[in-house]
Amino acid sequence: MNDPPVQSVLRALSILRELNRQQHTTVDQLHRVTLLPKPTIMRLLGTLMTAGLVAKGERGIGYRVTSDVQALSSGFHGGPLVAQAGRPWVADLTRRLRWPAAIAVLDGARIAISASTAASSTMSPFHATIGVRHSLVTRALGRAYLAWCPEEELRILLRMLEASSDPEDRPPNLERVVRTVIATSRRQGYALRDPKVEPRSSNTVAVPIMLDTTVAGTIGMSFFRSAVSQRALLEDLVPALRQASLEITASMKRLQRGTPEATEPA
Repeated sequence: MNDPPVQSVLRALSILRELNRQQHTTVDQLHRVTLLPKPTIMRLLGTLMTAGLVAKGERGIGYRVTSDVQALSSGFHGGPLVAQAGRPWVADLTRRLRWPAAIAVLDGARIAISASTAASSTMSPFHATIGVRHSLVTRALGRAYLAWCPEEELRILLRMLEASSDPEDRPPNLERVVRTVIATSRRQGYALRDPKVEPRSSNTVAVPIMLDTTVAGTIGMSFFRSAVSQRALLEDLVPALRQASLEITASMKRLQRGTPEATEPA
């Protein structure tokens, strides 16, 4: 390719890339990261909004990507749709329960964070996590995916995990380990992080986000082990996650039909 790149396209893509990393992003944040002049950023945001790829954030704060960005690439496996449908609900979980919440989607043989409140939770064990990819075998968000995905998909994922060089993805007796994780998670109705992986001071609990018979993604909350009892886990966190999952599924279906959002957290 000998022709010079179109700078306006590169600038727009840099804006989209940064918007995709956050729940909502202000013009000031975009200016600091991209080093583009603010008037240029405003023009690009206006263009992206006209294209339907960007919208104003909740309560008019900042900007965010819309589910239409899924049309740019099938490689996201519906991630932008799940993120758009789920953002109000993970924000509500953190507002009510204070712990950071996250939504994750399948990315190859890993689970990738597509929405998170880690940056806005004062009790978060982690820093910003958008885009971070975790093991399906050891992490709660990944385990929740394995436990509820169809058997045919599970067999494909097992073959992909067998080819991984990461010890978290391929423990000895991989299939037996995965089948035990699935049985335990289904019996409990939720998945937990492997207690042997770091950070051991915290834990994550997760449930699937179902869309018909498939797992569209998973939703979870992270917390410090010393601060959340088993009773609080079962009576507060798990029921809240299950309800949020149901609401996100309903929201995704409305978005797919192109109908307006009928419900949002109070």
